[in-house]
Amino acid sequence: MARYVLTRFATTVPILLAISLAVFWGANQVADPTVSLTLNPRIAPEALAEYRDHLGLGEPLMSRYLGWLANFVQGDLGTSLVQNGADVWPIVRTAVANTLVLIVIAVALSLAVGITIGAVSAIRRGSLADNAATLVSFVGISTPVFWLGLMLQLFFGLYLANWLGIAPPLLPTAGLYSPGQQGFDLVDRARHLALPVLALSWQLVAVYSRYMRASLLDVMSSDHIRAARGRGLPERTVVIRHGVRNALIPVSTQAATDAGQLVGGLIVTEQVFQYPGMGRLFLDALFGGDYPVLLASVMITATAVFAINLAADLFYGVLDPRIRRGTR
Repeated sequence: MARYVLTRFATTVPILLAISLAVFWGANQVADPTVSLTLNPRIAPEALAEYRDHLGLGEPLMSRYLGWLANFVQGDLGTSLVQNGADVWPIVRTAVANTLVLIVIAVALSLAVGITIGAVSAIRRGSLADNAATLVSFVGISTPVFWLGLMLQLFFGLYLANWLGIAPPLLPTAGLYSPGQQGFDLVDRARHLALPVLALSWQLVAVYSRYMRASLLDVMSSDHIRAARGRGLPERTVVIRHGVRNALIPVSTQAATDAGQLVGGLIVTEQVFQYPGMGRLFLDALFGGDYPVLLASVMITATAVFAINLAADLFYGVLDPRIRRGTR
């Protein structure tokens, strides 16, 4: 197992370096904070050149990249170009924490509900519950997240509030805390997380339930399940210990892929709900020309995708010892 982990690290480092170089070049092409200044005829070229030197943009691209890479490896993410020279790490750290909270809750809820629905559908194949779950799953998979988010905002923020005659609405439609909130309030934070989590979980539940149903049906027809039944084990034990456990392998693969993508792919959801996470930070840095923040967010996202997928691979060995890698 240790050799497998080292091999994954050895193959991932060059990939991350290539990503960092490509992103650094691209960010410097599209996220230059001095581009808008060139449109002002009152700014002298000498003043503009001095300002670019002050921001460190006057050096050759490769020289700036190597300097940035050396600092990044040491944990120095640089300073923001548009937020009064603030350190990038506290900015990114806050966004990462907010996004991780949203992802962990959404994925955990989706796994719990989706696995349960998928297992029940497989065990009761062809029943009314199975057909209803299949129909709802297809609707969930076909529903765009941004559309569902907007509908949830309209329903809870406008229609339901008007019907009940209350203001503000029961579930806030934007932000992380209520206006004027001082300090951490668990109830208020949970209320603001409810709609983004629901918007994300709706489609994930549909996907996981389909994966679980198909996987469990395949596992329950395998030889080791027939052998377990032949030994006289109770059906409940056969299903849970031998069936569900092995059926979770493809589900965990999909969950790991989703979690890795969600770390930096919540742009639409966070923008709809004005949620201050990595997706919204990426957009703000891109349109604001803040390439140090943009670089840090992309690299942290790429590293998170690698780490989550590695954790999923290691989790396979827990679910099924037959596929453990590197063991003797």
